[in-house]
Amino acid sequence: QVQLVESGGGLVQPGGSLRLSCTASGTIFSINTMGWYRQAPGKKRELVATLPRGGSTNYADSVKGRFTISRDNAKNTVYLQMNSLKPEDTAVYYCNHRQRTGLSPWYEYWGQGTQVTVSS
Repeated sequence: QVQLVESGGGLVQPGGSLRLSCTASGTIFSINTMGWYRQAPGKKRELVATLPRGGSTNYADSVKGRFTISRDNAKNTVYLQMNSLKPEDTAVYYCNHRQRTGLSPWYEYWGQGTQVTVSS
């Protein structure tokens, strides 16, 4: 089992920055992808960014050039650096972890979510 703990959310003014962190604990497999999703009130949960272990980044078009996803595999931690924040970025941000062994199906885990509010 894997547990995900998120931190870094809060209230920020338009144009400001926040850095989200998510640390995974438990039994972590080498084949895994970590990422961030978000959900605003009345909207579907959407992908923000993902980063496979040893792989390449993937971003939603709406955040390209503003957000940067990175990870520290020694710490089992994924980060989301959020710059030039806009009011439309306001949402609950969820950390996501998917993993498998060479013989297993994919297992998926979610963090509890952290609120990001961009407002004057």
